[in-house]
Amino acid sequence: MFSLGYFEWFNHQLLSYDTLTHIWFLLLGVLITGYAILDGFDLGVGMLHPFIAKDDRERRLVMNSIGPLWDGNEVWLVTFGGALFAAFPNAYATVFSSFYTAFFLLLTCLIGRAVSLEFRSKVHEPVWRRFWDFGFFLSSFTAALLLGIAGGNIMAGMELGAKFHYEGSLLSQVYWYPLLVGAMTTSLFALHGAIYLYLKTEDELQARVKRVILPLFFVFCGVYTVVSIATWWHVPHATDNLFSAPMLWIVPVLNFFAVLNIPRAMHLGRPGYAFFTSTMVIAALACLFSVAIFPNLMLSNLADEYTITIYNGRSSHQTLWTMLVIAIIGIPCVLSYTVVIYWIFRGKVQLDPNSY
Repeated sequence: MFSLGYFEWFNHQLLSYDTLTHIWFLLLGVLITGYAILDGFDLGVGMLHPFIAKDDRERRLVMNSIGPLWDGNEVWLVTFGGALFAAFPNAYATVFSSFYTAFFLLLTCLIGRAVSLEFRSKVHEPVWRRFWDFGFFLSSFTAALLLGIAGGNIMAGMELGAKFHYEGSLLSQVYWYPLLVGAMTTSLFALHGAIYLYLKTEDELQARVKRVILPLFFVFCGVYTVVSIATWWHVPHATDNLFSAPMLWIVPVLNFFAVLNIPRAMHLGRPGYAFFTSTMVIAALACLFSVAIFPNLMLSNLADEYTITIYNGRSSHQTLWTMLVIAIIGIPCVLSYTVVIYWIFRGKVQLDPNSY
């Protein structure tokens, strides 16, 4: 009885309803950041492979660099969706209904990438393989673009009406600002994927990959600068939390230096350091995104009362507590699986009879 009473006291006193709400907002940020970092480089590899590889053997090497990893990377996205459903059901329902067409297309792209990887090697015909190569590229590019477009819409706000019903259309989601954010996402993932490919390849293919890293870096920097200016002008509320908590300015400052460190690390011949740095750039951008939208989950452009926040979109106190216990058990399992898989398939990619 004492232990049960202590458990209830800990639940309701030390972890209040608002505290649990903030914890789950943070955990959602961790999950989507993990997905962006891990699936970001294999989406980048998919975008680059038709242009980097010159023959069938090199294309197989590129595909096999992510072959054992891509499905595990997407677990983070699935976990994010499940966590959003359990912790913030109103936001989950509105997000998925608002982006229904876009999410259907994203799902098609994720399936297309898997099918392209698996089907390509089944028939030894050039036309067959070129078809699936194009499918792999198109699926990867479109998925990265859609993720950026969704993020841009969430940042700028959407046409949410009464009862959190989305009153806009697909076309109203595809305007200049979300497209700019989508371009930044694709360029960043392409850069992240190129650095990863450099780590996994060797000889002539590796040299060819190295030659595209600097141009990709400049493309990303250009788009990143434009998006930053556009956000300052088009989404002025994005900096409200930075000004209310000045200590948070350390995030964009560190992000700026991390971006500059990528070519420096490559110049020093430390590609692992460059990959870590590009990982930190993605993490910093995800952190800035979370800071910009907090405490909102879906911002309404029609009226403030229609905005979904972490407070009017959350589950019950007991649900958040129960889900936290599950997360404490489950997240280490996901992390352990990820670490083990990456450790097993470390080093340069090699082809064998079971390769794609």
